[in-house]
Amino acid sequence: MCIRDLHSHVPGQIPAILADESQYTRALSLSRLAYDLEAIASPILAAALLSFVAFSDLFVGTAVGFAVSAVIVALTTVPPRAAVSPSSTFWGRTLAGVRVFARSRSLRFLLLMNLVVASGTALVLVNTVVYVKELLLLDDSALALTYAAFGAGSLGVALVVPVIIEKWGVTRPMLAGGATVVAALAGAAAFTAVAPRGDGAWACLLLVWALLGAGTSLISTPSARLLLAASTEQNRTLVYTAQFSLSHACFLLTYPLAGWTGAWMLSAAVAALLAIAVLGTLAAARASRPERAVGPPSEIR
Repeated sequence: MCIRDLHSHVPGQIPAILADESQYTRALSLSRLAYDLEAIASPILAAALLSFVAFSDLFVGTAVGFAVSAVIVALTTVPPRAAVSPSSTFWGRTLAGVRVFARSRSLRFLLLMNLVVASGTALVLVNTVVYVKELLLLDDSALALTYAAFGAGSLGVALVVPVIIEKWGVTRPMLAGGATVVAALAGAAAFTAVAPRGDGAWACLLLVWALLGAGTSLISTPSARLLLAASTEQNRTLVYTAQFSLSHACFLLTYPLAGWTGAWMLSAAVAALLAIAVLGTLAAARASRPERAVGPPSEIR
């Protein structure tokens, strides 16, 4: 979760360094790529190191890694930014940013897309262990590979996002990502209802998880372009603060829903997440319809 929070802050810092829109898009793609690579490589590296070192020694290595990262960040030169005067408190900045969200059609669209991402991510992060360990009766290695399938799907999309955005803009790929999440959750619902066993069943689960990764990445990776287009130098900090808070509010809804409902009935949890994703995608599609004289043409396209 700490890594996810750090990744959420990165897009807001990039515009201070890269003003060009195409360079910003490529930077977002690389940021997502680094995030997904870390998510895939870390468990594999940890498992390999456990063959040579004690479990407790892994934390020493992690601490050293954080220290080295802190030194690199401290030594990195960042261009000076124009002074802004945001509200004095986090909640003040959040409320000010939420007001900007409420006035902007593209940001309302993004908020709905956040809900779709939260639905797909909740199923993976909360219920993967239930599918692998209880439904399929597989071991920890299979669990790690199933998580890796989600990361691989996300990584694959992150690599091609700049090309996709260059050709199709921002909104249509994000809506395609929403449709992908809906289709994958529908596949998860069917998988849960059938409750198959064996290697073939696991392969199906890996495919569904890879689609969830691809769909959520197709929404999340280009989403910062909407934040950039809908904000100014003066209110950009407020907008990114609100995005951080509102996206995590969506997780606050879907994670407990996936866990508590899944503990009672897994199929009910999947159905609830699917319903949220469907409603979010349909509402976002409605919000993305062109409205003349509302915002600049590049705000939503």
